[in-house]
Parts: sequence; C-alpha cells; structure tokens
Amino acid sequence: MGETSNCPPRAGTLEVLWMDVPFWAWAAVLAVILAMLAIDLFAHRTAHVVSFKEAALWSAVWVALGLAFGGVVWWAYGAQAGGEYYAGYLIEKSLAVDNVFVFALIFTYFAVPREYQHRVLFYGVLGALVFRAVFIAGGAVLIESFAWILYLFGAFLVFTGWKMFTHRNDEMDPSRNPVLRLVRKRVPSTDEYHGQKFWVRKAGAWVATPLFTVLVLVETTDIIFAVDSIPAIFAVTQDTFLVFTSNAFAILGLRAMYFLLADLVHRFIYLKTRLAAILVSVGVKMLLLDVYKVPIWLSLTVIGACITIAVVASLRATRGQGPGPGAAPSASGGAPDGAATETAGVGR
Repeated sequence: MGETSNCPPRAGTLEVLWMDVPFWAWAAVLAVILAMLAIDLFAHRTAHVVSFKEAALWSAVWVALGLAFGGVVWWAYGAQAGGEYYAGYLIEKSLAVDNVFVFALIFTYFAVPREYQHRVLFYGVLGALVFRAVFIAGGAVLIESFAWILYLFGAFLVFTGWKMFTHRNDEMDPSRNPVLRLVRKRVPSTDEYHGQKFWVRKAGAWVATPLFTVLVLVETTDIIFAVDSIPAIFAVTQDTFLVFTSNAFAILGLRAMYFLLADLVHRFIYLKTRLAAILVSVGVKMLLLDVYKVPIWLSLTVIGACITIAVVASLRATRGQGPGPGAAPSASGGAPDGAATETAGVGR
C-alpha cells in the first residue's frame, strides 16, 4: 500500500508515525464505506422493527469489517500502525455507547415508532461521517501547523473526562435543548408522523414532520460528541488516514449498536466513570508527549480493561432489571408536547 516513516512534528521532540497512503487506498476505503451504506439502506428499505437478532447480526458484520480493516493496516504498515488503528477504533466504539444513551432518550421523548428509528440513524450516521471528516481534516491541519495544539487537546480531554465523571448522574431534558427550540420556532412543522418521511406537503406548503426534528437533534448531538472523540483519537495517532478510518468503521456500526443496546443502556451504571477514565488517560498521554511516549499496547490494554470492567460490573449490579428507555412504541403516533422522560446519566 505505501510506506511509513517516523517524522517529527514542527515543534516538540515526539516522533510521530506518518503513513504514505496512496490516493487509490483512500478511494478504496471510501468505496467500501459507500457500498456498505448502500447495502444497509437496501436491507432496511422498508420500515420495520429491528429485532435483537437482526441487530446482533449487523453488529457482528460491522465489527468484523472494522477488525478486518485493522488487520489490513497491520499487514501493510506494521504493528505500530495496526495498534494505533485498533486503539482509535476502541476509543470511538466505547464513546459511541454514550451516543446510544442520548439517542434512546431522544427517541423516547418524541415517541418515535421503532420501525422508523433506523431511517433516522442511517442519515444521522451519514451526516456524522461527513462532519467528522471535516473535523479530522481541520485537526490535522492545526497539528501540522501548530504542534503545541496537541497539549491543548490533552488538557481539554482531561477536563472533559473530569466533567463527565462529576456530572455522571445528571439528567438530560430534551425540551431545554436550544436546537429543538430553534427548530420549533423557525421550521414549519406538523405534530403527526407520516411514515418515514421527513417532510410532507400540507395546504400547499412543505412542513417538517417530527422525524425531521429528531434527525436534527441526532446530528447536532453527534457533532457535540465528536468534539471530544476526535481529539481522543488524535491522542493515540496523528496519522490522518488512521484517525479517519478508525473513526469511520466504528461509526458505521452505531445503528446496529443502538438496536442491540437500546433496551439495556439503563443498566450500564458504571459506564460513565470508565468513559471518563478513558478520556483522562488519553489526555494525560497527550500531555506527556515530550516526556514519555506511552506504548500503544498499553493504551489498548487500558481502554479494553476500562470497557470490560464497566460492562461486566454494570450488568452484574443490575441483574434482573427490565427494559429501559430504548423500548419505544412500535405503533405510529404523534410527538409529545409535554415533559421529557427522565433518564439518569445521559449526555456528556
């Protein structure tokens, strides 16, 4: 595929892995992503409730694809590049679970029928890939021009991790979301769902359905999440190809992950503290760039241990609990005008 080299940034003394990735490799990755999105869209072309079995199958497909691509990177560029890809992939996968919390709350608040949720998440992931590509490109340019910004990223991640830990039990109320208030004020809309349509024509004018409002909230929520997940991946690798691909392959499985975990998210009571630990650890790693280069195997171990401990401990502590907020109604209905559903520990 290409060559790797260890080139120092413009400032500091850290040696950074840079991969000479040819244009055709970028094109091939984008082609695979678009092909998989097309297959997923075709498989869900008709509205239906995504079952646990279907979600598990698709989750296995997406995870296998992400892991297989990491194997290709390892084979083509070596263990260091492969390890950095897997570290970035694990970081994004673990932080994506937090997205599931918020998506479940948004869908519950708007009483989105389960058969329509996949369509919203599909376009949400599509938008997330575009916005994250922009953020990654911008971050790469900043790092190339101002290497010291890595320390700013590190400090931000430590602060974000601490904030996540101290606010882990806070409740999110969608009705207070400024984006929601802006959409309701500026966009003509209807309170009724019209299948999977985002817009319908009424009285000669186009009006937005509640599904459009949900999509806007999902997109803006993911943009907010990207603010800490992108710097976190830059903490383990500054190679743009690795940052983008690890992020993209992790995000592609977000829809299946949601349907797999939506009814269980309320049981991950220790997840917030472990996610906070991951952000703090990668932030400290970034702050120590010129002092000590943390081995990639150690980063992988810490991330994997945090997630494993959080999931196992949470499921054991909440054994026997029923379904949570992800169990949205499957029959069509209108979006609520009243109070939000209270769910502990959602949102970063």
